Order: sequence, then structure tokens, then C-alpha cells
Amino acid sequence: MEKADNTKELKLDYPCNWQYKIIIAKEDDAKKIAKEVLRDREHSTKKSNNSSKGKYSSHSLEVLVHSGDDRKALFDKLKQHNKIKFVL
Repeated sequence: MEKADNTKELKLDYPCNWQYKIIIAKEDDAKKIAKEVLRDREHSTKKSNNSSKGKYSSHSLEVLVHSGDDRKALFDKLKQHNKIKFVL
């Protein structure tokens, strides 16, 4: 019996703009957090939603990525930030 492979590698043409979704506490500043992680890299943030109880907010963070490794490294840096609760 063959095992199905559900993991698929993205086929992207780099460099390209990539959008991450970050979830932070409502009182935290997404622009400041993005600047701390991305430093001088050009990026944009846009508020998406608030959680149903208003404790968290989600934001779209768009940045130019240069390779798959770059995209994954940024994801890891975002995950490691102490004020980011979740990254998609």
C-alpha cells in the first residue's frame, strides 16, 4: 500500500511579495512589532480583525521575499517574537 504525500512544495517566482498573518494582543502595536522583526526591510501592515472577545487583533504583514529560505526564515523570526501569539 502506497502512502500518499500530502506535502507540496510551493512553486513561486522569487523575488515576490508574501503576506503573513500575525495575531497579537489588542493593545500591542503591529507596526512597531513588524519593524522590530524586519528592521530596514520595506513592508506594510494592515489590520484585519479583532477576536470575538476583543482580546486579540490580527494583521496582514506584507514583505518582499527573495527565496523560499528567506520566506521561511522570516516566518520563524515572526514566531519567535514575544508579542506575536500566532503566525499564519
